[in-house]
Amino acid sequence: MPIFEYQCSKCRHVTAFLERAEVRHPHRCEKCGSQETKKTISVFAAQSGRSSSSGSTCPTGTCPLS
Repeated sequence: MPIFEYQCSKCRHVTAFLERAEVRHPHRCEKCGSQETKKTISVFAAQSGRSSSSGSTCPTGTCPLS
């Protein structure tokens, strides 16, 4: 299940919820209790399964393994 973030329209606090994509029920702000929340665009990170054989980072900023 993906994590969705909702921002409170009253206090602007962002709360993350783990839910199915098709769920459409209102969420309550964990900070002020308001149900006036809107889904926001979430930032996510992905990690490749590849790693360098030396286990270190490239000091020049350019990696020959990219």
